[in-house]
Amino acid sequence: MAREIPNLEATVRTGTGKGAARQARREGQVPGIVYGGGADPLAINIPFNELFKKLKAGRFLSTLWNLKIDGQEDVRVICRNVQRDVVKDLPTHLDLMRLRRTSRISLFIHVEFVNEEEAPGLKRGGVLTVVRPEVELNVLAGEIPEQIVVDLAGKDVGDVIHISDVALPEGAKPTVDRDFVIANISAPSSLRSSDDGDAGEEAGEEEAAAAEE
Repeated sequence: MAREIPNLEATVRTGTGKGAARQARREGQVPGIVYGGGADPLAINIPFNELFKKLKAGRFLSTLWNLKIDGQEDVRVICRNVQRDVVKDLPTHLDLMRLRRTSRISLFIHVEFVNEEEAPGLKRGGVLTVVRPEVELNVLAGEIPEQIVVDLAGKDVGDVIHISDVALPEGAKPTVDRDFVIANISAPSSLRSSDDGDAGEEAGEEEAAAAEE
């Protein structure tokens, strides 16, 4: 399933240069530029409050955006740079790059776990520990998956799920060049405590036997 692309709304900025940019900031806008994609650069303004909320939400630089400008066709963009005030650390300018559907891009994709009721380890009280709730994948801009799915059916206590165990969407590949862990199923705390107690008793018996000798 294709991932829903969030909107980023902007207006065309009239005038260029530092004067127009300063005017935009006084009006509560953040100036920016859209470039690439075989089209001329376009000067834009984005409402400061909206941009600030999106920046605070995180992953702004690794999110594909649907840029909406009145009177123009929507275009997919990714942010390549956000300039900030050196004192207040607030956004003062941003650079957006247009993408074609065939462009490749690295994005963080949500990991969804299914069939928990069919995992023997979880039925026995085991705990699913999620190491990576999101995985960074290199994907086509026109084929961004909504999520990647991890099937827990048949998984038992002690099982470790690596990225190689997951069926990735066609054309997608991890950005990390190693077989990293996504999740594991650990023993329930009661069983771990029991094991620790047994180990302690065995150690005590061995020490006692050694003392008698």
